[in-house]
Amino acid sequence: MKRMTLHSILTHLCLIMCTAGAVCQNHYLPNPTLLIEHDTTPADIKACYVSYDGSKLLSTENLKFDDSSRDKSEGMININTNQLYQEIDGFGFAITGSASYNLSKMEAYRRHDFLVRTFSPDENVGYGCSYLRVPIGCSDFSLSDYTCCDTPGIEKFALTNEETRYIIPVLQEILQINPDIKIIGAPWTAPRWMKTNGEWTAGHLREECYQDYALYFVKWIKAFAENGIHITAVTPQNEPLHGGNSASMFMLWEEQRDFIKTALGPSFRDNNIDTKIYVFDHNYSYDNWEGQIGYPSLIYSDSQAKQYISGAAYHNYSGDASEMTAIHDANPDMALLFTEWTAGEWYLRVDHARILEDVKNLIFDVVNNWGRGAIVWNMILDNNHGPYRPGGCFNGNGAVDIDIETYGKITYNSFYYTICLAMTASRPGGHRASVDGNVADTEFAAFSNPDGTTGIIATNNSVNVKKVTIYDGKRYFCIDIPPLTAASYRWQ
Repeated sequence: MKRMTLHSILTHLCLIMCTAGAVCQNHYLPNPTLLIEHDTTPADIKACYVSYDGSKLLSTENLKFDDSSRDKSEGMININTNQLYQEIDGFGFAITGSASYNLSKMEAYRRHDFLVRTFSPDENVGYGCSYLRVPIGCSDFSLSDYTCCDTPGIEKFALTNEETRYIIPVLQEILQINPDIKIIGAPWTAPRWMKTNGEWTAGHLREECYQDYALYFVKWIKAFAENGIHITAVTPQNEPLHGGNSASMFMLWEEQRDFIKTALGPSFRDNNIDTKIYVFDHNYSYDNWEGQIGYPSLIYSDSQAKQYISGAAYHNYSGDASEMTAIHDANPDMALLFTEWTAGEWYLRVDHARILEDVKNLIFDVVNNWGRGAIVWNMILDNNHGPYRPGGCFNGNGAVDIDIETYGKITYNSFYYTICLAMTASRPGGHRASVDGNVADTEFAAFSNPDGTTGIIATNNSVNVKKVTIYDGKRYFCIDIPPLTAASYRWQ
């Protein structure tokens, strides 16, 4: 441990001397470090920028309260921290079998430094990313097709090599860095012997297996707890209206309702499991499936099921985020969470050039439609898009990609910058704050944080600098948002 620490320190010193403080601007870091570049100017406001052209990549700046240029601004944005909305759980990544495998291939000090930079709540060394998603059994980004009970009989349940060798050690390392990390689990399929078709893909959960499958969740949660990992929440099924992928299972709203109220909820209660249950976990559009529109609300209408449910989770592969507001308005007592979106070769660019679109989809669309946070798919994949399962996604990118030849050179993509930028303005346990105003070609989301700070995320979608006055109810200050840039500002 002492040798690794010294190694890291020497690496940091070399980077400082060689790059003259350009660490945050370089998205091809051969050796990820825990160093976060900060402006040392005395500050009232901490700013952070990610630009379309890559000239600013989580670049920081310290600003002073000053409204002297107020009369030159293009408009005013008002933040009202006395009018608060949903609590914010945070932003983060999926730790799949593939992501864990890639992390395990890194040299220990490089992996640790990368994880510190990503998850440490100490803003001097990390971005404090706060939410993780973990498959329950295999996904399309696993090393094999499996569940934790492939042999018939729930008494045969056991964690596999994928959990014990890869996923759990990574989660343990992250929890050492940030013990307050939240984790949500989701299965891609039940064990085949519990399914109507006996296959990895499609099929339905057999009704006579409801109790065994509920116990499967209980055993999985307890097994992770025995390894020091608390599972915050689960969804009963990833993408329950999608029967493709390398592993999948249909679970229509009626089936999910009955499974929760007759088996999963009572099993959690009887086994003193405090893990929350989120329903749905699929697209805003419900894949246009007749009879499945409004899936969460249909389940909530059953009071026996609703008593065990905390809310609903959504993905962004089709439909519009306004659906979350519609679901919230119909069920204001139920939480909402965004749990998956990915990028890949179907986009022209996946690195910083996507930043404006990704901030809109992952921050503005989520939090301004009552989402408590956002999780992107696959924290880290290799530069061949893998490892992945045949029949699943074969051309996706991670939030970061790692070179398979050395497992040292990392390419940081837009999703990584987006998630980290969100964390520079918001803190877990805070709330979305009211924000209003109209400045052309800009968009905003505001936060009131538990440490007493106020934060705002802003985008400038024009090719010119945007001069904007911010008023937080006490003070005015002016910001210059660079062209085609996403920015965050946080102040006490």
